[in-house]
Amino acid sequence: MQASGEFQELRRRFRAWTFPMTVAFLAWYLLYVVLSAWARDFMGMKLFGNVNVALIFGLLQFVSTFWIAWAYAKHAERKLDPIADKLRHEVEEKIQ
Repeated sequence: MQASGEFQELRRRFRAWTFPMTVAFLAWYLLYVVLSAWARDFMGMKLFGNVNVALIFGLLQFVSTFWIAWAYAKHAERKLDPIADKLRHEVEEKIQ
């Protein structure tokens, strides 16, 4: 099954989405860490009340995490699940 064209296409689609998204998220996280360590004046800049840039960036880390999870679920539903379901049914038919 792993050598089939459909399985290879499933892997290609999975990797084409997850690898770039992982790199983008890690870069975004690293930016937050670097700015927190070496751009203290910028990160400490007050935007309104007691809310500063660091707090907004920190909250955006959570927002981006949930957005990535939602976007992956949509991607999988459209691009991965149909192929995976077809392959699963083929394997189940061969087993029975």
